[in-house]
Amino acid sequence: MVIYGVAALAACALAGTLVGELLGAAVGVDANVGGVGFAMIMLVLVTHQLRRKGKFPEASEQGVLFWSAMYIPIVIAMASTQNVVKAVSGGPMAILAGLGALTAGFALVPVLARIGEAGEPLEPLEPLEPLGEHAVNEKQEA
Repeated sequence: MVIYGVAALAACALAGTLVGELLGAAVGVDANVGGVGFAMIMLVLVTHQLRRKGKFPEASEQGVLFWSAMYIPIVIAMASTQNVVKAVSGGPMAILAGLGALTAGFALVPVLARIGEAGEPLEPLEPLEPLGEHAVNEKQEA
């Protein structure tokens, strides 16, 4: 059932939040440190194990896929916004670290593009035929 997939996602989100809060308290930061990341990792590991054991049917997987398409990107966007606000108010070192990571990412694009074998090029697309009067009439009737 779809609800089992949603329940798995909710359990992982709660566990990830708890781990992030505990890690933040252990480090001495009054914040959730990596809770969303821990939740995502737990979700991947739990669903993988359940699939291997045959206890995670397709309908349950649809529940996870639905909420992962909706919920996880929103939470990550919110978390990244908070990180940017704290980085800008944190001083120049945080901004320099972010720019360094960005520069390294751009520099690694050509390196990563060379990994693997070159594939066969795709066939060119055929140009679309213009709709005639007959096709337009059929479309309006449908």
